[in-house]
Amino acid sequence: MNDNKNLESGELSCKLQAIATVVYDAVQGCQGDSVALLAMLRQLEHLHREIRDGVFQESLPVNRRQLYSLLKDIESEGGWPYIERMRLQAFLANLPQEAPAENNYEVLESDRSCG
Repeated sequence: MNDNKNLESGELSCKLQAIATVVYDAVQGCQGDSVALLAMLRQLEHLHREIRDGVFQESLPVNRRQLYSLLKDIESEGGWPYIERMRLQAFLANLPQEAPAENNYEVLESDRSCG
């Protein structure tokens, strides 16, 4: 039984590595394209939520022993999985201090066209 668990764990590890490789390759292809990268982050968040709210909840422990084992695993393996959203201040910190004059003019013109 233990050998079977080790085999399953090894297969899962290989699958997870393959997923990570595909994601990293996609990131490299989108480098510099914030809209595409944002779409990728949204998709990953959607997958996270879908797994968490679906098959993960269905697989939750049904007794105390299994719950203890799961909690012990969560604690030893790095905690609860969480997808953190970038805070607005961190986002703004990456912007240049002052936009060039032509950009300011474009923003003013687009504001005027909306009103």
